[in-house]
Amino acid sequence: MRKILVTSALPYANGSIHLGHLVEYLQTDIWVRSQKMSGNECTYICADDAHGTPIMLKAQELNITPEKLIEDTYKEHVEDFSDFLIEFDNYHSTHSEENKHFSSYIYDQLKSNGDIINKTINQFYDEKAEMFLPDRYIKGECPKCHAKDQYGDSCEVCGATYACDEIINPVSTVSNTPPITKETDHFFFKLSEYESFLKEWTSADTTQAEIKNKLNEWLTDGLSDWDITRDKPYFGFNIPGETDKFFYVWLDAPVGYIASHKNYCEKHSKDFNEHWDKNSKTELYHFIGKDIAYFHALFWPAMLEGAGFRKPTAIFCHGFLTVDGEKMSKSRGTFFNARTYLNHLDPEYLRYYFASRLTNKIEDIDLSFEDFQSRVNSELVGKIINIGSRCAKFINKDFDNKLANKFNNENLIKECLSKTNDVINNYENRNYSINIRLISSLADNVNKYLDEVKPWVKIKNENERELVQEICTDGLNLFRILIGYLKPILPKISNKVEDIMNCDSMTWANLQEVQLNTEISKFQPIITRITKESIEAMKNECSGEKK
Repeated sequence: MRKILVTSALPYANGSIHLGHLVEYLQTDIWVRSQKMSGNECTYICADDAHGTPIMLKAQELNITPEKLIEDTYKEHVEDFSDFLIEFDNYHSTHSEENKHFSSYIYDQLKSNGDIINKTINQFYDEKAEMFLPDRYIKGECPKCHAKDQYGDSCEVCGATYACDEIINPVSTVSNTPPITKETDHFFFKLSEYESFLKEWTSADTTQAEIKNKLNEWLTDGLSDWDITRDKPYFGFNIPGETDKFFYVWLDAPVGYIASHKNYCEKHSKDFNEHWDKNSKTELYHFIGKDIAYFHALFWPAMLEGAGFRKPTAIFCHGFLTVDGEKMSKSRGTFFNARTYLNHLDPEYLRYYFASRLTNKIEDIDLSFEDFQSRVNSELVGKIINIGSRCAKFINKDFDNKLANKFNNENLIKECLSKTNDVINNYENRNYSINIRLISSLADNVNKYLDEVKPWVKIKNENERELVQEICTDGLNLFRILIGYLKPILPKISNKVEDIMNCDSMTWANLQEVQLNTEISKFQPIITRITKESIEAMKNECSGEKK
């Protein structure tokens, strides 16, 4: 049995979960569920990322405390994840005693190593708001292409990055006034001291090839010291020994993985050190978006190394979501919150569709609503679920719910079961789209067999009734196997099929056990087709939100 700890990136606590977020959480949840079906001890933890200037300003805008904002957001996030059948073993918050403890501990360890230094820097300051400004709260003219209304650290028009003090005609987005430049003392983590370690760590199979190439570029260019300080006012943890200096959110956010796991271990009497000790033999995997690889593959392992903790076994990056070929955008009507979707459509539609598009490559995936409707209706409902309904109706009606004591086509069942290891390996390697194609192909074989033997014709002949029972027993066993293969993707549908088949909760091991001479329950509708009306209703609600 493998012992595995899995995390997804922490969602920020000043906004709702949207469909773009769900690419990551669904990818991770599917992977974890497959591990659990193998009997591995796989623990999935996450938390809300609850600190930073945006949360402080959003709370001011709503005239509530930051604590109230993150409390409300936490409840919303937990409900959205639960309704999308994402099953965390522990979901915590970075605004917690555990996170405060470990953030301070790591800082103190780095400081004792000589890895924390003090520097005086010049930073933009908003005199009206009386606060230093993060780069994202400065807008102005790009110094490279002179595009207007660009952020203080990068240009969305030409793609250039630059120092904040290079931007032309800067304006604070907090007060809409020009900022001044003001000196301040900040603490820096000497990331450059860890270049040799990081070159060795990233040379192993810790990241995908595309990320490894990018990390090599950064390492070749040389690493700069990392500013880990933010000045008051700021919502976060005080740096130990300081009153008006706070940890930059990107220091305490990944520490939230450790904190959430510590919280889990305390609740369930588990051995925390077994997972985080420097010599730990357990596996640790981070699922993240490609845009935060720098933090997770450079800053994070360097912090862990300096503080004496274990490093990740691997970091799995994914691409972004586009909707109908467009970047997610509220103005274009292609930005959908999780709750907006759930108000109109079944979550397992999206779980299935995302799985059909997800590979282990760092590629953006597109949610084409036309393809989404067609694929779910034709493959999942029309091809796979239909096997169960067309066979169960005969067993329910004509054979008192009893399966036959032998198969008519045992070879087809053996052939289907022979793909189990392929399915497991595809989940392990995050090649979900290959599994969808494989399972769809197996369903084609089953439907072809049923079309050839025509139980609906044979049932009319008294001499062939026993054969019909055997054929439908074939079909229902094959149906159970196919749904078992899809269980990490479709947990709710799988539970319904387990109830219909009166079988134990399906695992990769017991999926090999066939059902003969047993009773099934009355077949109940499992899932309906997607209608254009439900998609349009969701789009209309999104348009209303946009206004």
